[in-house]
Amino acid sequence: KGTIHLFRKSQRSLVGKLTHEFRLVAADRRSWKILLFGAINLICIGFLLMWCSSTNSIALTAYTYLTIFDLFSLVTCLISYWVMMKKPSPVYSFGFERFEVLAVFASTVLAQLGALFILKESAERFLEQPEIHTGRLLVGTFVALFFNLFTMLSIRNKPFAYVSEAASTSWLQEHVADLSRSICGIIPGLSSIFLPRMNPFVLIDIAGALALCITYMLIEINNYFAVDTASAIAIALMTFGTMYPMSVYSGKVLLQTTPPHVIGQLDKLLREVSTLDGVLEVRNEHFWTLGFGTLAGSVHVRIRRDANEQMVLAHVTNRLYTLVSTLTVQIFKDDWIRPTLSSVPIANNILNLSDHHIIPMPSLKAADNLNPVTSTPAKPSSPPPEFSFNTPGKNVSPVILLNTQTRPYGLGFNHGSAPYSSVLSQGFQIPGMGATQGFRTGFTNVPSRYGTNARGQPRP
Repeated sequence: KGTIHLFRKSQRSLVGKLTHEFRLVAADRRSWKILLFGAINLICIGFLLMWCSSTNSIALTAYTYLTIFDLFSLVTCLISYWVMMKKPSPVYSFGFERFEVLAVFASTVLAQLGALFILKESAERFLEQPEIHTGRLLVGTFVALFFNLFTMLSIRNKPFAYVSEAASTSWLQEHVADLSRSICGIIPGLSSIFLPRMNPFVLIDIAGALALCITYMLIEINNYFAVDTASAIAIALMTFGTMYPMSVYSGKVLLQTTPPHVIGQLDKLLREVSTLDGVLEVRNEHFWTLGFGTLAGSVHVRIRRDANEQMVLAHVTNRLYTLVSTLTVQIFKDDWIRPTLSSVPIANNILNLSDHHIIPMPSLKAADNLNPVTSTPAKPSSPPPEFSFNTPGKNVSPVILLNTQTRPYGLGFNHGSAPYSSVLSQGFQIPGMGATQGFRTGFTNVPSRYGTNARGQPRP
């Protein structure tokens, strides 16, 4: 019989966790359309790869990689639906929106790696150009173009739609925009069609299909097989140039950088916050893009000591929430400390500290609580003190002696037979020093003379 562990959580494997999350996404009817397009995409990829092998065309292979990229975009769309269903957890306190960013970054990087692979194969084919069969080249081109356009226009892919608009334009988009301006200058009625910023994915699909059509015609007319390799290089360069700005934008989001287009607005809001009533300083501000279209940030606000914390927090949050949806504001009051002044009046005769000496003196204690060796309270649990005399008390008033008085010499032991006449001393017998020799532990007043010497003369 095994041991029964109460309240023990069952550990799922990685495959089990992925299956559970896939079932969660598949339960939504909106994802059925994406799953259907994904299944059709896999069938098209299979046929296109077989036609690439039969035609021996590397240009058709480069165009097929765009269909594989469409499969990655469908997976990204599924991840977007999954993120919408998931709620923040203690581990992912900001939610799961960064999974969308990671999916877009991975898809665009894989597309660029495919383009680099095509460039490498094309460089090898320039040395030894194989024969290209055009039997299924044109058919594969139109099948891939139809499916790519149908997928891009039928499914609303929110992550890629945002990245394509927010990222910088590619060189292909810029060249097409220049050509569109020239055409619209001749025919102004086409400005509503050509002048808006074109979708980069639709643009690269049309440009790749156009390159394959030119390849088919040149091979059929002149048997010029090297044009297939040139078309493959052109499609690879267009793919790399289109995906690179998206990779840069999503990579900056993953690195938690501040978006450049909101820096001016953030500076304006921070200046407004610094002018609020009670706010002394705004510091340690950090703003970054949490996901596509979601800005997060944290800021420290130093306020006056008499300011209302809740009121300042409400005003700061109200100002920044218009731009920063996930905001953390830490309010702390001013940390300056006022100097403490003594309330005890100071005598006029001790204002000049250079003419006086302040000597702390021990207070009188009962004889039964004193240690006969150290003149300090005896504590059975504590070790003996380091010094054996002149141990000051905690709350002892200082005794002020003028500089004109002559300081006593020695350690305060009696010499001779004449004791001190006006000094209250608590003496103890010390071996080797006589019965009259003792150690002084307290003073009631300080006389101007300290006794006489052995010859009867006054001691200075």
